[in-house]
Amino acid sequence: MVTLLVLAAALAAWPRGTAARRLRLLGNGGRPRAWPRPRPHTVLVIVAAAVPGWLALGTGGALAAALVAATAWRRRRSRRELRDTFTAVDGLVEALRSLVAELAAGAHPADAAERAAADADPAAARVLRGAAGAVRLGGDVGAALSRGGLAPALADAAHQLGRAWQLAARHGLPLADVLDAVARDLDQRSRFSRRVLARMAGPRASATVLAGLPVLGILLGEAMGAHPLAVLSDGMAGQVLLVLGVALVCAGLAWAARLTGQAVLR
Repeated sequence: MVTLLVLAAALAAWPRGTAARRLRLLGNGGRPRAWPRPRPHTVLVIVAAAVPGWLALGTGGALAAALVAATAWRRRRSRRELRDTFTAVDGLVEALRSLVAELAAGAHPADAAERAAADADPAAARVLRGAAGAVRLGGDVGAALSRGGLAPALADAAHQLGRAWQLAARHGLPLADVLDAVARDLDQRSRFSRRVLARMAGPRASATVLAGLPVLGILLGEAMGAHPLAVLSDGMAGQVLLVLGVALVCAGLAWAARLTGQAVLR
């Protein structure tokens, strides 16, 4: 039980990494990337998953079950973030097309951005209103769109939009043409990422199947009378092997997810 309490305290005190994010901002174009902090209900779910492991296999079982639950949470969160990113980028592309149409009709950039924002989804509207405010105040649009406060799914797209806007202003390029190029680029990247994601479904499924093979091996061992569960639950060596094995499986799943997601839009 002490192990479960320590695990819960560690997850609840997961550092936000504010200083680390500030350092990353200096070299990453104002786009923070940090490991997400688990929410309180997520901590409770992970601890709840650890309880059956502790009852069945002791301390090592609790840690192993917590690792499995944390890995499942991370995979679920990644899928949700990816879905939100695709939705947000598609909304921004539509908003940029409306903005380009307004600019082509002769509207002032700030007015055009506000009109396009009126019909856009909330995340894209926030980006366009930020650009419109910077234009009206004579500020740096790129800095305004990289300052934060936008939807995380649009951080990279907003940064790209800000740089393109500043490029047009600095070199006297037609803003409508530049923003149209940004919209087409975002749209093509989104379509490409969707195709890559669909093609990576097979490798991801294979990784999941491979991750489940150790469980099958344990079941076969029990059926043959080797009693691997008794080995894993009794003694320090078995407990260490249990935690180490589960940690390696979870690391393999994380590495496979990283490999299959390299070309996906973020």
